[in-house]
Amino acid sequence: MKRAIPVLLLSVGGLVPVWMYSPGAAHDGELSEVAAPEPQQQTQKQAAPQTTGSAPKTTGSAPKATGAAPTTQQQQQQAQTRNVPGPAVQTSEGTVQVQVTLQGTKIIDVKALRAPNSNPTRMALPLLRESALKAQSADIDTVSGATATSDGYKQSLQAAIDGAR
Repeated sequence: MKRAIPVLLLSVGGLVPVWMYSPGAAHDGELSEVAAPEPQQQTQKQAAPQTTGSAPKTTGSAPKATGAAPTTQQQQQQAQTRNVPGPAVQTSEGTVQVQVTLQGTKIIDVKALRAPNSNPTRMALPLLRESALKAQSADIDTVSGATATSDGYKQSLQAAIDGAR
């Protein structure tokens, strides 16, 4: 009995710092995928217009033979690359916002503009991106351990896709 009271007090005293813990500045920050890979993206963007610029020249002869002008316009719209940002979605872990890069109706890239700066999020973002590119939609699986980030990612992605239409 003499030992029970000190053990109880020390146990509670040891748990108080755990209960009072709040993440520091490193956790409060947000990740941004846009800032880091920008030089690579510019190279890809420059390469894509050159490739798509030559495609209408070779396909331009086909519509003349058939006389269908709307087909040429559709091909130009499909060749056009555009970036559509989704809204910032507040989650329990922080703000999540994505940007979709579309070529016509095909999703060719998804970037996280804003995301919580946590280990689960850093591990989940590449998985979410890969799933979105594979599915070509926001109908993707939630990443275990990053449920809030996954849900925010999917909401922002769906809104960006809807906004592109």
